[in-house]
Amino acid sequence: MDILETDSRYRKSSLATARSVIPKLLPFLISCYNYFALWLPLSEPNLFHALIKSLPVLCLGFFIVVHSLSQGRFSSYSKKIFVGLMFSAAGDICLLWEDFFLHGMVMFGLAHIMYIISFGFRPLRLRLFILLALFCAAFFFFALPYLHGPFLYMVPGYSVLIGTMAWRALARVSLASYKFSWAHVFAALGSLIFVVSDCFLAVDKFCFPIENSRAIVMATYYGGQMFIALSIAGGSEDDFMWKKK
Repeated sequence: MDILETDSRYRKSSLATARSVIPKLLPFLISCYNYFALWLPLSEPNLFHALIKSLPVLCLGFFIVVHSLSQGRFSSYSKKIFVGLMFSAAGDICLLWEDFFLHGMVMFGLAHIMYIISFGFRPLRLRLFILLALFCAAFFFFALPYLHGPFLYMVPGYSVLIGTMAWRALARVSLASYKFSWAHVFAALGSLIFVVSDCFLAVDKFCFPIENSRAIVMATYYGGQMFIALSIAGGSEDDFMWKKK
């Protein structure tokens, strides 16, 4: 088969996938709009606020289920990302109440563990690991003077998990044509945006207030989760195996 013809068929397949995915994301996009439009006060958390805040991530879980069913299979990768999203939704609810903030960190820690397992440990790319480890260490020492009590242990532990999650997502990205995968790109982009969101959250909560921090944190958080969820629908490197021949 002619290479150009095969490449053209792949592009058409990618376009068809995009057209299939966008309608399934509408519940997520609508729920995000509702969250920012309602902008419920943090000073009075209640179950309705918990639902509005967690609904976008729950809708991403719904997206994974619907997309998997439409494809005729619920892959192991999709299941792990789904479980990670459910832990994240639980974390969203916990973080609304100050008394449950530590529980929320635990829930998000479990979510990152699920994402790490999903992304796997191949290829290793130790240089990338060292770079991200240095970033996490620098951020921890920056925040250290502001940390007290259990946060002295929880924050570095959480930093290790989210840093590892970003490392494993970024390590899978390859620009080589026969290895390129939109799934890997989406996961890497989502992990980086997630890190940005958590950095703003940590600085605003533990160090000093940031103007419009809530809007920044939630916009980047929802965006990061969206790209991680979209990684289940991206083309895999198997689509490019023909280029190795």
